[in-house]
Amino acid sequence: MKKSFFFLLLILLYVLVACSNAAEETGTLEIRANGEDFVRNGFVSKDGWQIDFENVFVSLEDVTAYRTDPAFDAATGEMPDGDSLSIGSQTVDLAEGDASADPILLATLEDATVGQYNAVSWTMNGSAENGSVRLVGTAQKDGATVPFDMTIEQDFAYACGEYVGDGRKGFVNADGTGDVELTFHFDHVFGDADSPMDDSLNVGALGFQPLADAANGGELTATQSELEGMLSAEDYETLMDTLATLGHVGEGHCYEMEFGGFTAEK
Repeated sequence: MKKSFFFLLLILLYVLVACSNAAEETGTLEIRANGEDFVRNGFVSKDGWQIDFENVFVSLEDVTAYRTDPAFDAATGEMPDGDSLSIGSQTVDLAEGDASADPILLATLEDATVGQYNAVSWTMNGSAENGSVRLVGTAQKDGATVPFDMTIEQDFAYACGEYVGDGRKGFVNADGTGDVELTFHFDHVFGDADSPMDDSLNVGALGFQPLADAANGGELTATQSELEGMLSAEDYETLMDTLATLGHVGEGHCYEMEFGGFTAEK
């Protein structure tokens, strides 16, 4: 009887240790930011301006990846809730690299608990040196060239669910590496000549012509507050509304907490 008791006790201890070790299994999580080919290679706006970026700065804060159960629905307008990993503030230039460049690595987090990181949130600080967003480059059309340098001072805050794309992301296995991605869709602001003009992307986009018309001496250097005085009220509203839709996870939509809108509905 005593031997049976100790044998059962040993089995129980073994099970408890095995479960504890399984719970403590960890891997590595990479957090990346992607401005897509639009900012790395340039593109033609909906109104025919060839836009090429020298810099596309975004000032990131409170970047957090979550393991949520059940899966997080960004359309609710709430913040994700679950086990999480966060990284510190940093400003990155999304225009770095060429068409073959990988999304920019923001952080490598070791000792990430195994599982799927299926939600992401972050803020963009408008009071940072480069604002929340700073766009530097040139636009060309019909022989005219407009250098631009625009700094946006509005804060933005995004709550996003799982990455949507050709494959799924966020899976961390024991001793393996997974990744999550913050994706920025700048074609929402300027439109895309390669898409139909009646596509919702182009219907809602500002384009570049209103900015070209506001250029002083053929050059546009302005902060957000200056742009408000240079653009019509309607164009300024469109600019800010489309900037609020920048944040995505691949093609997956996010909720922008400052303006209070789901990016799929903007």
